Amino acid sequence: MSNIFKLPSETKIGHVHLKVSNLQRSIDFYCGVLGFELTFIQDGRAAFVSAGGYHHHIGLNVWYSENLPPSPKKSVGLFHTAILLPTRKDLAQLYKQLKEANYPLTSAYDHGVSEALYLDDPDKNGVELYWDRPQDQWPTHEDGLLYMYSDKLDPEILLKEFE
Repeated sequence: MSNIFKLPSETKIGHVHLKVSNLQRSIDFYCGVLGFELTFIQDGRAAFVSAGGYHHHIGLNVWYSENLPPSPKKSVGLFHTAILLPTRKDLAQLYKQLKEANYPLTSAYDHGVSEALYLDDPDKNGVELYWDRPQDQWPTHEDGLLYMYSDKLDPEILLKEFE
């Protein structure tokens, strides 16, 4: 087993593709609430959104799911899509935008390595919005392994980024 190929450290998850029940409602959320840009729509049944001009970070489709209810919370499937923002101020700006849109968070946590806001999209797909602290600030155990935790975070504290 020691010869198992290990993915290079530069490996990234390129995109996530979600089944949604209403394409326009999902476009409105991902573009209008979260701030992604629509890159293209395919046959009126799939849309692709991106940040910064990439072809797509998130695909949305109604191929098998149009007008269907959300999947049950306690079932197999995607737990959440995590969207990594470059800075704490970017996370604060997005929180401010969510707050102004009266879009509810489901929770907010400090994980030691990151600070994260959690919410559900219109189809109850979980979304994590977060920023990573610099790696040299990540907490570790005495043996060098990461020490991650989930302490409640008051998202209002993020607004201090604008002071």
